[in-house]
Amino acid sequence: MDLNGDIGEHFSSQPSHEDESLLGALTSANIACGFHAGDPLTMHNTVLRCRSAGVRVGAHPSYPDLAGFGRRYLQMARGELSAAVIYQISALAGISQASGAKLGYVKAHGALYNRVFGDDGEAETFVEAVADFDDSLVILGQPDSALDNACRKRGIRFVREGFADRRYDRHGALLPRSDPRALIGSLEEQVSQALAFAHGTMIEAIDGINIHLEVDSICVHGDSRDAGAAALAIRCALTADGIPVAPFC
Repeated sequence: MDLNGDIGEHFSSQPSHEDESLLGALTSANIACGFHAGDPLTMHNTVLRCRSAGVRVGAHPSYPDLAGFGRRYLQMARGELSAAVIYQISALAGISQASGAKLGYVKAHGALYNRVFGDDGEAETFVEAVADFDDSLVILGQPDSALDNACRKRGIRFVREGFADRRYDRHGALLPRSDPRALIGSLEEQVSQALAFAHGTMIEAIDGINIHLEVDSICVHGDSRDAGAAALAIRCALTADGIPVAPFC
């Protein structure tokens, strides 16, 4: 089982101490590419830390929304969205190459991530943009989604992920952050949900509904409180249950 998290979501003038604790537990890192957070120096330093820690490097592109941290939907023409995605991926790929690392995968951020869950057109645009840049890159996202289907059609490897720190609706979609039930704050609950994903058992969605999601990677949000401690606790729990923890690419 892979353990991924969002890092580099700050600026060089405001370094994050949470990233360091996260890197001690993660196997894959989704690095902000400048459109919702991050800047060239932050990206460079984050890639270097990933290389040193043996953590796989992934691009985390978003809508161009610095003010809203990429969490607001922006209506963009297909060509405009494609160019924005390619721009962000190519920036991190270039920094990775110069830093002696290799970009392995792409995961959409925030509102873009949510949009490609159910919007066929947006998902196809996203997949085509990734493939146009490098069709050997893996795409990470939610199972049973429009993005999953678009990857199958295009022949791009898709890796399914589940969130340890987020709640789902009965259809397997993440609850929006505007819903007070969206975040799982309890460390015990996060570990429990992560173990359920890893063992392939049901998780409890809202309103007491149980759902089943098959996943290959578990995500811990880097901007959640005590994210590093949560990632480490999840990794230790997986290992204790005999589940190997390793990157998917």
